[in-house]
Amino acid sequence: MERFAQNRYTNFWKTIKEREIIVTDLQHTLERSVGAVGIGLHTGEKVSLKINPSPANTGICFVRRDLSPEQVIPALADYVVDTNFATSIGTKRGSISTIEHLMAALLGAGVDNALVEINGPEVPAMDGSAAPFFSLLQKAGLKSQAEPRRYIEILEPVAVSRGDKSLVVEPCKDFRVSFKIEFEHPLIAKQSFSGKITPQAFERHISRARTFGFLNELEFLKKNGLARGGSLENAIVLDETSIFNDGGLRFSDEFVRHKVLDLIGDIYLLGAPILGKVKAVKSGHTLHHLLVQKLLNCPYAWQFVEQGGTWKVPYWLGSQEDLISATVPA
Repeated sequence: MERFAQNRYTNFWKTIKEREIIVTDLQHTLERSVGAVGIGLHTGEKVSLKINPSPANTGICFVRRDLSPEQVIPALADYVVDTNFATSIGTKRGSISTIEHLMAALLGAGVDNALVEINGPEVPAMDGSAAPFFSLLQKAGLKSQAEPRRYIEILEPVAVSRGDKSLVVEPCKDFRVSFKIEFEHPLIAKQSFSGKITPQAFERHISRARTFGFLNELEFLKKNGLARGGSLENAIVLDETSIFNDGGLRFSDEFVRHKVLDLIGDIYLLGAPILGKVKAVKSGHTLHHLLVQKLLNCPYAWQFVEQGGTWKVPYWLGSQEDLISATVPA
């Protein structure tokens, strides 16, 4: 009797007619606006920002609300104006510096479109990592949009180098980063990181890694108008042998993880997430920007693609639109 029942239901399922539907990876913006107030790492100025939802296909844009007229600055490589110690974007009428941590959080959280309002020349440092921004984006929530997400698929390797520093992006089915650093400091020495970058991996392994600096460089930086807002609250500070911060490091290899964070933020200035593996050796903001520029100038080395999948489902489950809206998170 039991075997008869099993065969009966098996035959029933075999008679159901199936059809194929295509589910596309959609663009996302924020569900609601969120804001933060903090001190600029280099300017030392108090600044507030607000991250807002934005329509599909608009990308990430910054707005300097303190200027008259207000300045809209797209977060794209063409608008990069400086890469010394941080990444700055701007126009002839104004600029915004130290955008890399926020940009990394936006990419890490899967935000394609957002309008960032700011009332000063620099993104607040927060705690020196991307974690506060990532937490804000989680609080805001993500909203799917009725447009497919476009990825930059790497087709051929593209490389840049300067001295012993090098950076290359290679074809890969997802986004991966490999990074090696070397410092003549006993607490850093040689460190390396390699992994696939997903929202979960970014939050757990990358977002909390803080920027770092050396005490013997602080005077030089301040003379050059930098690090005026730097403190133990927003950076790891080292002397020749030790770390000044109470509580020490968040990871044993926090230094290389922060370098990965910077790279992710700088790479997002391509204007879309990438499908490729980035391999970095002793790289920094300037080399990151050179790679992005070279990649954009090599159209044979990449293409825009949309990701998705094909599902086979019974006809009685409803229309394709119903199924997509029921399975794609809002």
